[in-house]
Amino acid sequence: MQKISPFLWFDKEASEAAKFYTAVFRDAQIVESNILEDTPSGTVEIVTIRLFGQEYQLMSAGPFCKFNESISFVVHCDNQEELDYYWSKLSADPLAEQCGWLKDKFGISWQIVPTAMIEMQKSGDKQKLARVTQAFLKMKKFDIAALQRAYDGD
Repeated sequence: MQKISPFLWFDKEASEAAKFYTAVFRDAQIVESNILEDTPSGTVEIVTIRLFGQEYQLMSAGPFCKFNESISFVVHCDNQEELDYYWSKLSADPLAEQCGWLKDKFGISWQIVPTAMIEMQKSGDKQKLARVTQAFLKMKKFDIAALQRAYDGD
């Protein structure tokens, strides 16, 4: 068992979310599902899923907690095709899209980020970083080629 696992509180959608995420992410699986009876929230379902080796627990326990942007999951993408894939599968609220961030149909925030941009940010070149920053601030979904052009000064 891993030492730290993200734990997500849903109203009643934990099982639906587990099926959705394990369909979106490759090498994903539902590990287990448990029902707890007679809790302060009534009947509670806890579903454990594994995405890329990381376990997440999803719980259906009523409408007491809401997701917000203070927590998000970052998906590092090696190319535009991968980035486009995750964006198309996860984005459910066009109004919430900005600078690589999106919200899925459950209200969970995701950052779909090209690994190339992470490498650009490590360069230490303040002018290149400023150009890349100005480019991505105008984007909803990241365009790797446009970020590279900004980085190169084209």
